[in-house]
Amino acid sequence: MAGVWRCMITVAVLMFVCLWGATEAVGGAKSRPRPKRRPRKKPKVDPIDLTPPQTNINIQQMTGTWYLLNTASKCSFLINHGTKVEPTVMTLTLPTTSDQSLLVSTKTRHNYQCWEILQMYHLTATPGRLTLPGPRPELNTDIVIGETDYSSYAIMYYQKQGKITMKLYGRSVGNLSEPLLTKFEQLAEKQAMGLAYLFPFPTYSHCGDVDQDHKIDCVPTC
Repeated sequence: MAGVWRCMITVAVLMFVCLWGATEAVGGAKSRPRPKRRPRKKPKVDPIDLTPPQTNINIQQMTGTWYLLNTASKCSFLINHGTKVEPTVMTLTLPTTSDQSLLVSTKTRHNYQCWEILQMYHLTATPGRLTLPGPRPELNTDIVIGETDYSSYAIMYYQKQGKITMKLYGRSVGNLSEPLLTKFEQLAEKQAMGLAYLFPFPTYSHCGDVDQDHKIDCVPTC
């Protein structure tokens, strides 16, 4: 139902070939073949690690309502159904019971019915970087608040299983300036996502209150 936009990917495995060679010894005799040293594997770097959060992020100022305006993603669902995306609004709240988490309410429409998905982002030691726990650690989603002015826009990065999705949020539906859209497109291009992978979201008919039967509680996880 509400989870149709989630994308699952496979992780590529690097393989190395061991090369052997022979060298000439004094007097023409051949020495025993010596194995060549394997090249050292480069440390694995997640794409999200190359995208630092904005400095001195203030989570308190991030709370409130954010409208999803644009998304950059190679998610197969968006590629196949990107023209049918529904208006989506996110509300961030700091729970009174914890200062290390962020309650996230996302409202969108599916099959003409409004749904609300409740999630809990966990703050990390790095300000502006959060984690959405999955059923297993390898299914966690890493989140980075890449850029925001708190009052009009926020650009956020989401990584799950090595794949990046970018989202452009606005405090209102009517403040998407051309320079801001251009900036988002340029940042997406740096993640190898050109115009073909950009999916604008509707700026009208957002869901209001959602009845209890159409709420999906993903706290602590789904």
